[in-house]
Parts: sequence; C-alpha cells; structure tokens
Amino acid sequence: MTSVRLYRAAHGRTGDKGDRSNISVIAWHPELFPLLVEQVTPEAVAAQFRHRAPSRVQRFVLPRLHAMNFVLDAVLDGGVNDALNLDTHGKSLSFLLLDMPIRVPPGLQHLLAGPAED
Repeated sequence: MTSVRLYRAAHGRTGDKGDRSNISVIAWHPELFPLLVEQVTPEAVAAQFRHRAPSRVQRFVLPRLHAMNFVLDAVLDGGVNDALNLDTHGKSLSFLLLDMPIRVPPGLQHLLAGPAED
C-alpha cells in the first residue's frame, strides 16, 4: 500500500448553506470508488476538519456517480453573514478534504491522477 493525497484519486466541489458546508468527493476512476468509500468515512472527515470542530459530519454515498457527499455542520464560523474569515462561503474546504491521506494498493496505483508525490 502506498499513501497518497486524496486529490490523486478524486476531485471535489464545495457548497454552503448558513453554517453548513457541503463537500462532494468524486472518484477519478470507478475502480477507485470502493477504496474511497472504505477510507473517506465520516470519522476520517471529522478528523481532517478537527480544527474547525464540526458538530456533525454526515456522508451520503452515490454509487452510480462514483461519488460521496459530505455535510459538515458548524464549520463556517457562523456562515456568510457572521464569519470574519476570508472564505466565508467555505469554497476552499474541498481542498482541505482532498489533502487527506489515503492508502492505495499497488494494483490501483496506475489509476491515480497527477504526478507521484515526493
């Protein structure tokens, strides 16, 4: 098994509503999807966002799309009208999630996107 950043296996998109962030994770290749379901769990996502202390992390698995949607409550410092941070919509949060390490077996490594990490 090799440890890589999630962005090598998936891409993502972020949305928001109030103090709730909605982050999608979409596998670059269908064969990578079971690996993502196994490792990108609500608990792993909560750990990746521990500095933002989400009150709840929910995961919705969309197998026909080879995607998952995560809903993180209370991670936007109160939302657009209340937050003082520069990214009040939380649009960059997908990049934080995609930086999460995952483990990929040798048989699937040829499906990873981008150059090998140093």
